Parts: sequence; structure tokens; C-alpha cells
Amino acid sequence: MNEDLSKVPGFQFVDHIALAVPQGQLEAYVEKYKKLGFTELHREEVYGKHQVREVLLRIGASENLIQLLEPLSAESPVAKQIEKNGGRGGFAHLAFRVADIQAAYAYMREAGFNMTQEPGPGSRGTQIFFVHPKDFSYLIEVVQEAHDAGH
Repeated sequence: MNEDLSKVPGFQFVDHIALAVPQGQLEAYVEKYKKLGFTELHREEVYGKHQVREVLLRIGASENLIQLLEPLSAESPVAKQIEKNGGRGGFAHLAFRVADIQAAYAYMREAGFNMTQEPGPGSRGTQIFFVHPKDFSYLIEVVQEAHDAGH
């Protein structure tokens, strides 16, 4: 495959793997991960359409992150996912980092991907958008770090 990738808008690396946890169990999961050497980096309640409490954890001394998501209401997409999963938590989405969220969004829209929203604010001051699961069989989040966004 000798395809010219120069126009692809720079997916850099996996930003995080998000895991859904049932309501009321977030702290227990955080403590379990801390016992394995994970470090809590960020905690935030995200309202609007997402309706989640999130905790971002660093895996060991690496730059690898996991995000634990606990629904704040029954309307949260995470709550609906947990309900579909028989009340169990589990894989929520995979997030990839990009340098330019607007360029990534424009490229992916032009290429025919199905986004669930336009780029907008995420947690930690990031800019994000999501790619519908029908494109990859799971939910993908595209993330631009706050310092990359000129904040």
C-alpha cells in the first residue's frame, strides 16, 4: 500500500481508553486501580449531553491513561451503555489525540465518517468530537489537548 497519507490530519497516539463504571462504584474502582500503581490525574463532573463523573488515571510511570466514567443520570449515554450491558461496566470508547481538531473533523467529514457532534469542549480544557460506532463498531473520541488548542 503506497497511499499518500500527507493529507491525513495527524492522529498522533491513543489519548486514553474509557471504561464505564456503574453508578455508585466509581470510588471503589479508583481505589482498585491505585492499588495497581495508577495515579489520579484529573477528576471532573461533565454535564450537558454527556452527564458523567470522570476520573483520569495514569498507568504506572507511563503516559498511558484510562478514563473511568460514572453516569450522573439515567439520561447519560454511559448509563444507557451500562444498561445494554446487563448492568455491568466495561469498555466505553477509545480516544485518539490529534494536533488540530478542526482539521481532523473537516477531513473525516469529507471522507464520509459519521460524527455525533462538531468539535467542542471536553474535560481538562480539551477539544473533542466523537465518531459514531457504526463506523468502527465502537465509539471513537478525537481529542486535542488544551495546550495544543492555544489555551
